Amino acid sequence: MKENKYDDPTFFEKYSQMGRSVNGLEGAGEWPTLQKMLPNFEGKRVLDLGCGFGWHCQYALDHGAVQTVGIDLSQKMLEVARKKVTSPQAEFIQMAFEEIEFPPDSFDVVLSSLAFHYTPSFADICKRVKSCLAAGGDFVFSVEHPVFTAYGTQDWYYDADGNILHWPVDRYFLEGERKAVFLGEEMTKYHKTLTTYFNTLLQTGFVITGVEEPQPAEHLLHTVPGMEDELRRPMMLIVSARNQ
Repeated sequence: MKENKYDDPTFFEKYSQMGRSVNGLEGAGEWPTLQKMLPNFEGKRVLDLGCGFGWHCQYALDHGAVQTVGIDLSQKMLEVARKKVTSPQAEFIQMAFEEIEFPPDSFDVVLSSLAFHYTPSFADICKRVKSCLAAGGDFVFSVEHPVFTAYGTQDWYYDADGNILHWPVDRYFLEGERKAVFLGEEMTKYHKTLTTYFNTLLQTGFVITGVEEPQPAEHLLHTVPGMEDELRRPMMLIVSARNQ
């Protein structure tokens, strides 16, 4: 099984203390935007790729979903998810989302939050999603924005006094592996261009129904330190698409 930083006890403890981990969807700066892009869940079968603590599975169930399946590589993530989401209609499976193989027409909605920048091939993900998503089904995902992933370090440039100068963007068209530090740990991520995300969806047979570069929620701008700096460059990209 692939290595997963989220099962490292020290890293997991740090992650568990983040606002979005403690406060759930309301603690995620992009949530108001993502929420507006989600489909009607009434009577739907939902697959969540990289489900983490299961927040989106619970939201779908609370809004009428009849089945949710959460996929995550991290055992520690799933232990928390199973405690938080206790509905018999919820199932959690430990596996890499790159390895999903569900029968055709297994799901009506496929979701993914901030996971696909951890995999080198977005094309493979799209093919696997399409193979198990019902005709007319919805595919909604968020990723780290290509402006955020391009340079690799995922940190600002600072002056001699530690003040933020600007956000570095370089090697934009050179897709592939990047090394970034997150919560004090080196992480491997994969930069992809906007062209790759959009054209891959179209070439796989999806219709793009929405694109957003979310700004932080208003209530977080003045309560979370450093959040106002998130208005200086896009950190995330959210896309909604429909299976033809």
